[in-house]
Amino acid sequence: MADSHAKHHDYHLIDPSPWPIVASIAAFATAIGAIAWMRTAKDGLFGVTGPWLFLIGFVALSFVAAAWWADVIKESKRGDHTPVVQLHLRYGMIMFIASEVMFFVAWFWAYFDAALFPGGLLHPEGLTEPTGLVMRNELTGGHWPPAQSEYFQHTFDPWGLPFVNTLILLLSGVTVTWAHHALLENKRSQLVYALIITVALGMLFTVCQAYEYGHAAFSFAGHIYGSTFFMATGFHGAHVIIGTIFLFVCLIRAVRGDFTPKKHFGFEAAAWYWHFVDVVWLFLFASIYVWGAGPMAGGGH
Repeated sequence: MADSHAKHHDYHLIDPSPWPIVASIAAFATAIGAIAWMRTAKDGLFGVTGPWLFLIGFVALSFVAAAWWADVIKESKRGDHTPVVQLHLRYGMIMFIASEVMFFVAWFWAYFDAALFPGGLLHPEGLTEPTGLVMRNELTGGHWPPAQSEYFQHTFDPWGLPFVNTLILLLSGVTVTWAHHALLENKRSQLVYALIITVALGMLFTVCQAYEYGHAAFSFAGHIYGSTFFMATGFHGAHVIIGTIFLFVCLIRAVRGDFTPKKHFGFEAAAWYWHFVDVVWLFLFASIYVWGAGPMAGGGH
């Protein structure tokens, strides 16, 4: 008699897992803690507990991520990731990166909307009042980059530290490609060395960007230029940090010998993500730093 529970398909039905619900609770606690930390008076109940709630939620979320991905690695090692499952994992990563592209479209949209229309919105015909619409020329002086104020002095010189950061990311794209080819050719030592260099370059980029932020001649609050600049470049910086962690985990797995020339989607996904981060930075550098540079950019750091 045939086993009624035998598997007769190439798909993987995952085992019951506590991680989805635990991750939801941890993410909720992280979000509430962050909101309370940023938006509530420091002497209030939520102002005091907000930082602690954020920290607890973030630590729990990090633990869940590590445990959940460890389970995925175990599934792969025991043969659950058939060619069909691997194909769907690739589709999932492609869709995730596509959603991240649209995420950055929003920040580019905000920047170009302000840059191309610095004078603000036209009044409706026949009305003399702005009817609640903020006229941007009051904030920008009617041109882009905006006029000098207490919140904005000048833009960055694009050929200073921003250009150095561009070279750093481009070089890291070369080294992660080197690591990929080394893996395909089963050259383990080259794979490890290339990943070490890539992770180091990612960390160097973050340090340089932190230094750049500390020497900005404009602030985040109170000004449209600062808001659009820091939201676009800051979220890219967050993606660099995430990508660096992603590649660091791949480095640990490479040292352990987890990847093979024919089975290494974990590394491949990290490489795709890193190339996506590189491409987004090229658009940021070309549009915000170079195209959007003001006449006083040379005075920046």
